[in-house]
Amino acid sequence: EQSLNYTLQAPDSFDKYDRDLKSYWPNLKKQIDQYEKITHALESRVIDAELGGHGSHSKIQCTWDDRSRLQMDIAAADWKRFKKGLDQKIGINVNEPQLTHAAEYISQNGDKLVRSSEHLAIAFERMMEDKLNFIRMFQWIAAGIASVFLILIFATLQNLVFKPLKTTIKGFNQIANGNFNHQLPVTQRNEIGQMVLEFNRLTERLNSMFRLTDRINQGKKLEETLQFVYEEFQTFVPFDWVGVFFMSPDNQHFLLERLFSPEVTTLKEGDSFDARLGSFAKIQDKPLAFSYSSLSSQSHISSQSINIDIAFKNNNLNSAVYLPLLGHSTSSAVMIFASKNQAYQHVHVEFLANIGTTVAHILEKTIVVESLVASAVEGLAKLAESRDPETGDHLVRMSLYSALIAEELGRSGPYTKEITPAFVRDVFHFAPMHDIGKVGVRDDVLLKQGKLDSQERKEIERHPIIGGEVLRRCEAQMEAQGHQMFHMAIEIAECHHEKFNGSGYPAGLIGQDIPLSARIVSVADVFDALTSKRPYKEAWPIDTALSHMRKESNQHFDPAVIDALERMMPRVMGVYNKYKHV
Repeated sequence: EQSLNYTLQAPDSFDKYDRDLKSYWPNLKKQIDQYEKITHALESRVIDAELGGHGSHSKIQCTWDDRSRLQMDIAAADWKRFKKGLDQKIGINVNEPQLTHAAEYISQNGDKLVRSSEHLAIAFERMMEDKLNFIRMFQWIAAGIASVFLILIFATLQNLVFKPLKTTIKGFNQIANGNFNHQLPVTQRNEIGQMVLEFNRLTERLNSMFRLTDRINQGKKLEETLQFVYEEFQTFVPFDWVGVFFMSPDNQHFLLERLFSPEVTTLKEGDSFDARLGSFAKIQDKPLAFSYSSLSSQSHISSQSINIDIAFKNNNLNSAVYLPLLGHSTSSAVMIFASKNQAYQHVHVEFLANIGTTVAHILEKTIVVESLVASAVEGLAKLAESRDPETGDHLVRMSLYSALIAEELGRSGPYTKEITPAFVRDVFHFAPMHDIGKVGVRDDVLLKQGKLDSQERKEIERHPIIGGEVLRRCEAQMEAQGHQMFHMAIEIAECHHEKFNGSGYPAGLIGQDIPLSARIVSVADVFDALTSKRPYKEAWPIDTALSHMRKESNQHFDPAVIDALERMMPRVMGVYNKYKHV
């Protein structure tokens, strides 16, 4: 139509021709170039997306049918013929094209090119209709097949999943109602069957745990508890030895509190193991398994730094699982299961991780009650301290000194049979209560700066008796509840001012008549008093204090206790350097 209009308004002057060179001719060249691209695409069977107006540089490829390919070839041939004639009309000089002749040629021959394009569009349209019909047919077939499969799947699920699940849910209800002996029938060898097997194992484990809890709650001693654990846990964790360890007061050693083993070993209650060596140095807030098969046995290890790993290896215990107790206080108590074989796998560790809290609660009669004792003791000790405040951390130092001396006396010397791990812990807990009786002394006497007269001296020397009376009342209350707690505290409060030669107060007891706990606390209390700064004196040098106390051995102090203090001086100095007040 544009070419027809051009022929009707052909330029009759150079000015109009020049105008057409700038308007009609560029537009004509653009259309020719566009048709050239279309023809090239038809021949290559790959159409640029931009030809369809999508503005993309991608290619459109298609599986063309025979009718479309034939029409594409016809359309390309028609264009080539048309283009050849058009080029002749334009002329060889593209700068001065014969626009009028070109427009006349297009007007006369353009209809054929248009018909060719229409036939190509019709061919494309029919091809797409055929493809859509094929897709619809495929969708119907796929929908039919899917329906059949869904029916088959539902039937399979009904038989293999829903019915077994219904049975399993009934089993869960049995467990929820407290029937832990209930076992589900295993009818399938698939995932549901595996789930049923695991459910049956769970009920077995729950039944065993309830049975174990019931048995342990009947026990009154930690030894009985460990025996019950040994008998009931064998189903889930293989082991030949079980023991409970507590951290020493100075946080340097683990002490073997109780153990159970059907066979005799060299491990015994009261053994001390360095918390910085071996497996103890690696314990966390979760169970861990260790192997000792690669270790070599050693016949002699220093008692001050014994390695728990070597101790197990020396007793032919080649693997162990460490179970921390008491929740967040994981470093204060550890239960260890040890085996002669390389017995421990992930399933054993996982089992202990799952029941760790239960075991901790089961043992709370021993461990938690001791924690309550420590809290009560600390409160009473602070009460006494508030009346007669000592310098610095006196109570901390003297209680740690007392525990270290007791620990050493339990290893060597004349009192090894008397001192147990429980004795060491009690000395540590109750040593701060030695001056609890000072709460009953008048302030003008207790806090007097100058020298006391004879009457004031008698009054202040009554504080051990007052302390004993206070603690005996506490003990009476505890006994009414079926517990004994303050027996050692009474000994310490009443007797820590007695002297080995009988010249002390308040009762003038001599030698072995003075309770051992009081003899230990007396040494620790005086050592700290000599080596600490007070308002009325400077701190003595350590050597000077020890020399003075040696002279008082067998007079003021028990010689065996003084010897134990000297043997423990390396660890005593660790406490001194950490808490000293000089």
